[in-house]
Amino acid sequence: MSLTQRSGGLVQRKTATVQSKGADGGTTDPDVDQYPEEQEEDHDSKETRLTLMEEILLLGLKDREGYTSFWNDCISSGLRGCILIELALRGRLELEKAGMRRRSLLNRKVMLRNANPTGDVLLDEALKHIKETEPVETVQSWVEYLSGETWNPLKLRYQLRNVRERLAKNLVEKGVCSTEKQNFLLFDMTTHPLTDPGIKQKLIKKVQDSVLSRWTNDAHRMDRRLLSLIYLAHASDVLENAFAPLSDDDYEVAMKRVRELLDLDFDTESMKEGTNELMWAVIAAFSK
Repeated sequence: MSLTQRSGGLVQRKTATVQSKGADGGTTDPDVDQYPEEQEEDHDSKETRLTLMEEILLLGLKDREGYTSFWNDCISSGLRGCILIELALRGRLELEKAGMRRRSLLNRKVMLRNANPTGDVLLDEALKHIKETEPVETVQSWVEYLSGETWNPLKLRYQLRNVRERLAKNLVEKGVCSTEKQNFLLFDMTTHPLTDPGIKQKLIKKVQDSVLSRWTNDAHRMDRRLLSLIYLAHASDVLENAFAPLSDDDYEVAMKRVRELLDLDFDTESMKEGTNELMWAVIAAFSK
């Protein structure tokens, strides 16, 4: 299934009853998000600071069962998009210049900006691939390469393997999840039930508040990391998990505002002062 096929359409509210349950590095350029010292107040300690990838996986994990939905075929590529945005926000990657003819976001290449390791194994593995690749490639190509969904056999070596399991282990190390074995008749599977529901509840509330009580009606006044989280949660088909506990009225308002974000002209947004163009390019790749 192609990236464009997976990314179309808004999530729809499920009719079934849903229970409400509950890095460093980079340059000092002003357009680089200083991760994570200036992030939201819900980052209580160093141990509970989560990357975009970990937040998306956490939204997708079933609290008690400890695994993502078997029917979710979007989260794999969504996590690769998170990796590219995380590297961009940490000042490691950037989008090539638009040029005189102002090429669109999706036609511009991903460029290495800073080769210094981030200290995160997944991020550094992706960074190494991008650093060593000539000629340079577009965002959409990198999402396909990193997820192994390319028809080019020469690019299969770029695939990041066992991403969900590796991210789940990170959540275990941060005290968010535990590790268990479950038997599914024909096979055994490692699962990661929540051990600290409070962290996920804070994440859910942060997402809900961003489109309700803290809605700014201007994407450029929103925190870049949080804005990216909303777009990539939608692309990964896990945004519904954050909105399901809302009342019907709040749910309608939240979805209306998400739709407003999805309807933005991403090329236009990327031209505004102080933006991160690579972030917008990833968003554009998943939202077209």
